[in-house]
Amino acid sequence: MLPLSHVRAWVAASVLLVAAVVVASLGPALPGPGLDNVDKLEHVFAYAVLATWFGGLYPRARYLRVALALCALGLGLEILQHLMGRGRTGDPYDMAANLAGIVIGLLLGAWRTGGWAARLEAWLARS
Repeated sequence: MLPLSHVRAWVAASVLLVAAVVVASLGPALPGPGLDNVDKLEHVFAYAVLATWFGGLYPRARYLRVALALCALGLGLEILQHLMGRGRTGDPYDMAANLAGIVIGLLLGAWRTGGWAARLEAWLARS
């Protein structure tokens, strides 16, 4: 992790963010029109947010580890959806959407948003 002043707060927020994705992935499916494309966009968005978040907390040298951890999370959730039998199914296309989100989030980090947490802490310290 980057040298941050409020590590406990960042870790707590990270746990809450990951927990929200886990709950959304394993909870009952919300009623809706059943549009597959919307579901895939939700996966891309969720994992892009996760990747951007962790790209702000870790140096670029750790982006591969961040990507692997997020891939493991996505794969694990897809497997659990398949095994739970509660109206959810594991879908390889969902995993592909997760991967696309991870790539988007980490490319954003490499291009512009990486290290945002340290910049935010510096800005808050000046205020």
